[in-house]
Amino acid sequence: MDIKLELIGVPVTDIDRAKAFYERVGFHADHDVTVSEDIRFVQMTPPGSACSIAFGKGITEMAPGSLDNMQVVVTDIEEAHADLTARGIPVTAIDDQPWGSFVYFADPDGNRWSVQQTTPRTAA
Repeated sequence: MDIKLELIGVPVTDIDRAKAFYERVGFHADHDVTVSEDIRFVQMTPPGSACSIAFGKGITEMAPGSLDNMQVVVTDIEEAHADLTARGIPVTAIDDQPWGSFVYFADPDGNRWSVQQTTPRTAA
């Protein structure tokens, strides 16, 4: 039996600000639907990913900014760092660890993300 992770709820305070931020990061807006007065569902997917994020009104009870260390994976951390910087996303310097090379950023609410190149740059 396969069990596939397909959707992660992200707690945000301002839906439109979050949508604009994740579009700037490069995520694709799959859905933005107001279901009722109590529910607005926004789903966004990173390019090439089978897993999406969702945020909006009535989506999660987590406190905005409480999501810590969501991780996406890239093949070239230097390219990812340059791309995110060019998009105006404040990212850290590249952090080389024995298990991979990373950059980190946070959304406007403080939900934290890591971008990992699984083969460390130092392994070459």
